[in-house]
Amino acid sequence: MMKTGDEEVLIPDDRAFSRFKHECEAEAGWTVTHNKSNICVWIQLLEEDKSLHKIKCRMTCKDIPAETMYDVLHDIEYRRKWDANVIETFDIGKLTVNADVGYYSWKCPKPLKNRDVITLRSWLPMGNDYIIMNYSVKHSKYPPKKDLVRAVSIQTGYLIQRTGPSSCTLTYLAQVDPKGSLPKWVVNKSSQLLAPKAMKRISKACARYPEWKQKHSPGFKPWLFPEQNPLSSIPMSELSIQHAESLENIDESALSESRDERAEHSDEDNANN
Repeated sequence: MMKTGDEEVLIPDDRAFSRFKHECEAEAGWTVTHNKSNICVWIQLLEEDKSLHKIKCRMTCKDIPAETMYDVLHDIEYRRKWDANVIETFDIGKLTVNADVGYYSWKCPKPLKNRDVITLRSWLPMGNDYIIMNYSVKHSKYPPKKDLVRAVSIQTGYLIQRTGPSSCTLTYLAQVDPKGSLPKWVVNKSSQLLAPKAMKRISKACARYPEWKQKHSPGFKPWLFPEQNPLSSIPMSELSIQHAESLENIDESALSESRDERAEHSDEDNANN
């Protein structure tokens, strides 16, 4: 974990990145919920009566260089183009050459309320590996909104591992408190359908990225070249740890999946079989 008992907002150090990598690679305590073609999904239920769970998703990419994957996951302008779940995303400010604070809101399966999050994100190339990870923080200028549920990222991120000059594996690890009691179908759907679907979307985005980037500021990659970063610096004193307990709890456990969502789910299953 990246948070300490003294409740300080900390920028992850090398040990935190190593711990994250170790958890991405660990298999003990995880249950496989999906394993088709090049995508495998695991889940860890942390509390049976709540929606708190960990999910891990790994995709093998035979024709995507690790460097391209890293660029795609960083490029906020491109994310607005390929991420169908995004409502709004923007950077708030930078902390160091490899850490910043950002806002992200996303669509949830109907009839659930949509969620948003403020996170401290950090990244690090480690030899043949690249890591991007985040956890939730509070910033007084970006309080929870009335029409969205503020979720809490306890620890979320990506591990990209180079397996060849033009191949890699991508592991996505997320422990998020969605704030509220969710119905079990949501947890099942996220692990069996939504996570694999998101991985396929990332894969397609990577295939299209070199051509897109060529037309959109090809040399602009502040995640690789910190001197290009246009963000203003944020003092750490403006941030505090976002506790799940301090946010409103929404009970959505009795909600049934909408007919449109069920139909889409069924279509996806048929297409995958």
